[in-house]
Amino acid sequence: MAMEAKKKKKLKVVTAAGAVVALAATFVVLLLSASPLEPILSWSNGYRLQTRNWWSEPSSQPLEWRPCRWWSQHSERTASAEKSNGFIIVECAGGLNQMRRDFCDGISVARLLNATLMLPRFHTSNYWNETSGFADIFDAEYFIQQMKGFLHVVKELPPYLASKPPVVVDCHKRKPFDYIETVLPVLLEHKLVIINPAASQRADSNIAKMHKSIQHLQKPIRYPIWAKATRCQACFKAIRLVNHLESKAKLILDRIPRPFVALHLRFEPDMIAYSRCSYQNLSSSSLEAIEAVREGRPAFTGNLADNWRRRGKCPLTPVEAAFILQALRLPTNIPIYLASGGGLLEKDGFMKVYSNTYEKKDFLDTQFLKQLRGNSKAAIDYYVSLKSDLFIATYFGNMDKMVVADRSLINTGKTVVLNRKVFAEAISQGLNGSHLAYRVWQTHKALLDNGNHLPLPDCFCHSNAGQE
Repeated sequence: MAMEAKKKKKLKVVTAAGAVVALAATFVVLLLSASPLEPILSWSNGYRLQTRNWWSEPSSQPLEWRPCRWWSQHSERTASAEKSNGFIIVECAGGLNQMRRDFCDGISVARLLNATLMLPRFHTSNYWNETSGFADIFDAEYFIQQMKGFLHVVKELPPYLASKPPVVVDCHKRKPFDYIETVLPVLLEHKLVIINPAASQRADSNIAKMHKSIQHLQKPIRYPIWAKATRCQACFKAIRLVNHLESKAKLILDRIPRPFVALHLRFEPDMIAYSRCSYQNLSSSSLEAIEAVREGRPAFTGNLADNWRRRGKCPLTPVEAAFILQALRLPTNIPIYLASGGGLLEKDGFMKVYSNTYEKKDFLDTQFLKQLRGNSKAAIDYYVSLKSDLFIATYFGNMDKMVVADRSLINTGKTVVLNRKVFAEAISQGLNGSHLAYRVWQTHKALLDNGNHLPLPDCFCHSNAGQE
C-alpha cells in the first residue's frame, strides 16, 4: 500500500499551462561552466517568444510516408505454389529488434524460394541475459494466421525431418548474395535449411527509393514485389506481443500521466565501445564500464575522432540529450517514459533536468520484473513507445526504425529523432549555451511541427508519389 501511494504521488498530471510555466522557469542545464552546454540563461532572435506546445499539437501536415499500396491492398500477393521446396529456419541473434529485423529479411527469402517457414530461432545470450524464444515474446498462433495467403508457417517439422540435422547456410558475410542460385539448390537437396539473412538484402527491398518507377521497372530485381509484400505483412501486420507482456505494457499506459514522451535513450557501454567514440566529463565508473568492453576497438583519436563525431556517429550522452530537449523547449516537468535497456550510463545527469521521468519499475510489480529477461523488457518498451503521445529517439537504431515505421502504420502521435550531426557540428564551431540551443531549435523546428520527417524503407511509400 505504501508503494502504491508513493507511485500515485509521483504520477502527477502536467497541464499545458503548467508546462509553459515550468518551461520558462526551469530552462537551465546543470553542467560544468567549462562545457559547451553551459546554462541557458538568455535567448536571442525572439527564441523565447516562439514557445508553443508543439509536443501535444497535431501534425500540421498529413503523414508523409504511408504503407505502399502494393502491400497494404494485397495487390501483389501472388499465391505460393502448392508444393513447397522445403523448410527454412531463420536464425536470429542480438537484441530483440535486431532479431526482428533479421527475421523480416528471412521471411522474404522463404517466400522467394517457395519454402515453408518454421518459426524463427532466437539465439540465447548470456550478454543479453536472454533465454526467450520467439513464442515467448510474440503470439505464434496469431502470426501463423495472419500469414495465410502470403506464406505457409509451421511450428514443428514433419516427422521425416524432425530428426534430420539441418544444413546451415551463412549469408550475413556475403555481398551480394543470390539466394536463388546458392540457397535454393541446397534447399531442394536437403529439404531443411537454416539461414542467417544478409543485412545487405535490405537495400534490395527498399521500395521507398524507387516508388516513382516501381510499376515500370525495365530490369528484374532480386526480390519480386510479391516477396516484399510477404515481408511487409510479416513484419508489420502479423506481429503482436503475447498477452501477458501486452497487458503489462497497457498497464503502464493506463498509469502514466498524459500526454507523455517515450524517450529511447541509448548510452550503454557496448554501443559506446562499438562507436569508437571517446567522452569527457563522464564519471569514473562510466569510463571503466566502457573500457571494459572495448575488446580491441579503441576509441578514435585526433582528426579521425573529430571528423567521426562531426559526422554524427557518436551517441548522445544523457546530459546532451537533456540539453537538446530543452533547446526544443520540451518542458522539464513533462512525463517521460525512459525506454532503455539495462546498463544505461549517466542516467542521473538526465534526470537532474527532467525529473518527472519514469521506468518500468515505477509501474510494474517487483516480482514480475525479476522474472523478465532482456527481450521481454525490450518488448514492453517497444509497445509503450509505439502508443506514446510523442516518441523521441536519441540514436536511430533497430528499435527506433521499427517504432517509426509502426507509428506511421497506425498513424499515432509525433516522432522525432534527434540530429546528432548538427549538434556535433555546432559544438565544433564553438557554439555554446543559448547560441547552441538556438541552432538546435532552428534545425529541428520544422520537424517538430510535422513529426513525420523520416523516410521509411521497405514497406512504406512517399504519399506524394501516389503509391501509398
